[in-house]
Amino acid sequence: MIAREVNYLKFLRDPKQFIVPIYQRTYSWTTKECKQLWKDIVRIANGDDIPAHFIGSIVYIEKGIYQVAAVSQLLLIDGQQRLTTLSLLLFAIANAIEDGQQVSGLTNSKIKNYYLFNNEETDDLFYKLHLTRTDKETFWNLLKNNDLPDKYSFRIQENYQFFVDKIDKSKISLEDLIRGIQKLVIVDISLDRDHDNPQLIFESLNSTGLDLSQADLIRNYILMGLEPEQQKHLYESYWYMMEQDFGQANYTKHFDRFMRDYLTLKSKAGTIPTLSLVYEAFKIYSNQDGVPIEEIVRDIYHFSKHFTRLLSQKEDNSVIHTVLQDIDVLKVDVSYPFLMEVFEDYNNGQLEESDLLTILLLVESYVFRRAICGIPTNSLNKTFATFTRSIMDKENYLESVTAKFLLLDSYRRFPNDEEFKQGLLTRDVYNFRSRNYLLRKLENFERKEKVQVDDYTIEHIMPQNENLSDDWKRDLGNDWQSVHSRYLHTIGNLTLTGYNPELSDRPFLEKRNMDGGFADSPIRLNRGLADLQTWNEESIINRTNTLANKAVKIWGMPELIEDVLEQYRKEPEKAQKTKYTIEDHSEYLKGEILDLFNLLRRRVLNLDPTVKEEFKKLYIAYKTTTNFVDIVPQRSRLRLSLNMVFDEINDPKGICKNVANLGRWGNGDVEVGFTSPIEIDYVMFLIQQSFDQHSEDIG
Repeated sequence: MIAREVNYLKFLRDPKQFIVPIYQRTYSWTTKECKQLWKDIVRIANGDDIPAHFIGSIVYIEKGIYQVAAVSQLLLIDGQQRLTTLSLLLFAIANAIEDGQQVSGLTNSKIKNYYLFNNEETDDLFYKLHLTRTDKETFWNLLKNNDLPDKYSFRIQENYQFFVDKIDKSKISLEDLIRGIQKLVIVDISLDRDHDNPQLIFESLNSTGLDLSQADLIRNYILMGLEPEQQKHLYESYWYMMEQDFGQANYTKHFDRFMRDYLTLKSKAGTIPTLSLVYEAFKIYSNQDGVPIEEIVRDIYHFSKHFTRLLSQKEDNSVIHTVLQDIDVLKVDVSYPFLMEVFEDYNNGQLEESDLLTILLLVESYVFRRAICGIPTNSLNKTFATFTRSIMDKENYLESVTAKFLLLDSYRRFPNDEEFKQGLLTRDVYNFRSRNYLLRKLENFERKEKVQVDDYTIEHIMPQNENLSDDWKRDLGNDWQSVHSRYLHTIGNLTLTGYNPELSDRPFLEKRNMDGGFADSPIRLNRGLADLQTWNEESIINRTNTLANKAVKIWGMPELIEDVLEQYRKEPEKAQKTKYTIEDHSEYLKGEILDLFNLLRRRVLNLDPTVKEEFKKLYIAYKTTTNFVDIVPQRSRLRLSLNMVFDEINDPKGICKNVANLGRWGNGDVEVGFTSPIEIDYVMFLIQQSFDQHSEDIG
């Protein structure tokens, strides 16, 4: 490796061409980064005390061992974003300089010929910067003042226009702007093909994770070490196709999530990688079992189709399309690992279309019922991550999925009809995230002519105003304040109207009888109101019960006859191993160690109501949906295994030990031992980190 500090413009001036390899991400800087670059250049242009400004490194390796052309072709390992953005700025400056005009010794043609073109060359070698795919076509057409391609790179066009507008509207002169650019300095890093490892250097340069997404790192990891022909084959056959499916605007936004969900789906234990560590998880996954890299990439591309299907809700079957839209509205992306596998099984003929629809409706009902009942969502990601692992009979696919839903217990449970109805009776629906979704589904149930709920406003039948009129106090009764407080925002007191300002705080009968009032409304939610003479606690409860009876039909409960369900209930029992208790650990859990264990045990169980304790043969496990800490009793101490990657633990005292690949009992790479109650607070600080990681709502 050769590294030297050089002036940016001098660095560009010699004949050379920087080629962005196909494994690099596309140009992705936004106007946010362009604004910062502009501010930096303006600041140093006006700062006589600032002789230079460092803008980063440009890392490259020669494309070929022997250079026969006058133009050196250099594979760009790092620096694409800065080179492209500065080239767009230089081109905007060149176009702002009139023909025959000279600014700071530069003309428009000199800027182009020195810094954008290799003026003595033809064809591709004419351009100093050779980007990939759509970026290249857009960039080169822009530089030649040609029409942009139909599928142009909007980032390049947008950022170029940003600089054009800035030059036109800013108070800074072209002289000052060029003076600022002349102060820019880079580190020119040339790699030796025989001695330097581009992948390791690339990772170290991007170790902060700020520049590249996890998916970008994965793509580079896959392609960088391959021969050029294989690079091209894998990129064009699979990766480029995925980029197109996700779209320019959504690739970075969604691809990391997809890779996390893909790795979750492929994990035998349903392990969910932390989003910021997807790249590390992929490296481990791709090095297992000796699977050829093309097979892995092909499979990633295959499952990405299911993911984009869920994202876009593109579906020929209109009913399935609608359900996917509703799942998207509910933001149930934690279900994607499960649903990707369901769609895979559907495509493979293991599942009928009608059964697919039923499963999607069960997911929708499950998530919405839990939300209404106020059950915490932080376990949903783990529930769906392991869902298909426990489907015992894919020959009877729908039956097996239905049984799985019905057998979920405790905080994972599928709320039954009574619990769901009770939740609707008391839930503050007005401030509920899915309020409009709820009202839309209730209004349009069994209705062919759908009502666009967003065209209406939400009306409180009993007004929100705490200073109720005498008419309202009379209708609500002596306990009117309590009734107002308890039922104001519940579903029984809410409806839809196009006459919200007119209805205002009027008495109920006026709201019912006026033009556009409840009795004059085409909204089905208002039908029952036309027959009422008063609005009080009884009316609200009765209307809630009516709507709740409709709701249990819309968001149905899975059903299986008890005899069939019993067979699924018995399966885990058959496989159940010996049940261990604390007595099985009595050899070590005695005296002071038992007292220490009981102290720690109480603290761990008090972390959250969802924490479960399970005695194993050789350790005691504490879990939410998976183990977060395992305790191994020993003669003179308690040894703890924290289910975390060692590099993730925050351990200021440095008492944790990395036991990855050492074959210890328990789960995770982090081991910590302690012997005294005075250490308990710090140990709980460590345990809390593992608990938080395994109970966080990733979606």
